[in-house]
Amino acid sequence: MQEAPIPSADDLRALLAEIASTHMPYGMYGPANYPPSGCPLMDLPTEYLDWFWQRGWPKGKLGRLMEQTLLLKNSGLDSIFEPFRKAQGGRRKFPRKK
Repeated sequence: MQEAPIPSADDLRALLAEIASTHMPYGMYGPANYPPSGCPLMDLPTEYLDWFWQRGWPKGKLGRLMEQTLLLKNSGLDSIFEPFRKAQGGRRKFPRKK
């Protein structure tokens, strides 16, 4: 079995920036509940990402980015997104359920 190549620092920076700038386009964290563009992937709860992991990721780029987000969060690296959160005004707040 061949091991996956280790990404360069530039590749990792680009991946983090893409995750930080991509928003959930539909569902409970989409624009309907998080206007105007949905919740940033980096701020999605781990439980929500776990749900997709168990049932299947969306097709294409969105699914790949969500999977990478979950891998980072489950590895204890959620704080790696802090510079992006600071630049965007802080972590996205989740509305309280009534």
